[in-house]
Amino acid sequence: QVQLVESGGGSVQAGGSLRLSCVASGDTNNRNSVAWFRQSPGKEREGVAGIYIPTGRPYYLDSVKGRFTISQDNAKTTVYLQMNGLKPEDTAMYSCATGKISGVDRNWEKDGVYDYWGQGTQVTVSS
Repeated sequence: QVQLVESGGGSVQAGGSLRLSCVASGDTNNRNSVAWFRQSPGKEREGVAGIYIPTGRPYYLDSVKGRFTISQDNAKTTVYLQMNGLKPEDTAMYSCATGKISGVDRNWEKDGVYDYWGQGTQVTVSS
């Protein structure tokens, strides 16, 4: 079992920045990927950014490339999502997920492949 705890959400004006954290505990060795997802009312959950734990290779949703950066700490138990240039359309509940998935290149953004989820942290961007 893996437990995930997110933090760092909040309310900012358009153009501002936030840094989300996702701390993993428990059986953290039996996994290879972490991803951030977001969901706003009336919309489907979408993968925003993912990271392949062994190498740190990142993956991004097209609409956040150049604005968001995903990274991990040296212990590989905390994953960060640095969000710059925030837009009102980035407003959503952000959740991190982790698991041991195959075909990371193709599947990192599919929520069904992850075994463990955090409770989420709200990000609100005002215009």
